[in-house]
Amino acid sequence: MRLRSLAASAGTLTSALVLLLAVPGSALAATGQFRYSYTTAEGYEAVGFLNDPAGGECIDLHGPGSEPGSPGRAPKNRTDATATVFLAAGCEGDVYYTLPSGAGAGDRLLVRSVVFS
Repeated sequence: MRLRSLAASAGTLTSALVLLLAVPGSALAATGQFRYSYTTAEGYEAVGFLNDPAGGECIDLHGPGSEPGSPGRAPKNRTDATATVFLAAGCEGDVYYTLPSGAGAGDRLLVRSVVFS
């Protein structure tokens, strides 16, 4: 009886392993929208956004500022993931702020890049 129980357990474990390998891994994407405000080169106020952004990789925010490299502002994290926004491009430097899912920040928070986790 013991041998039969051990064989059944091994079969269950093997089946679980095969199923785990057959299911594709998580894409680490955030579901929802990340928004930020910026001023265009012509001086107009605009809103930039990222829909369902990839997770775990740095995203430089394109379009902010009337000058190249100018920061965006007032980020709003409407995704289901945590967003860490950085003042520097490339998600570098020690000036950053973490926005939980559903949170936003005022016009004083400047951003150039973001990573989702």
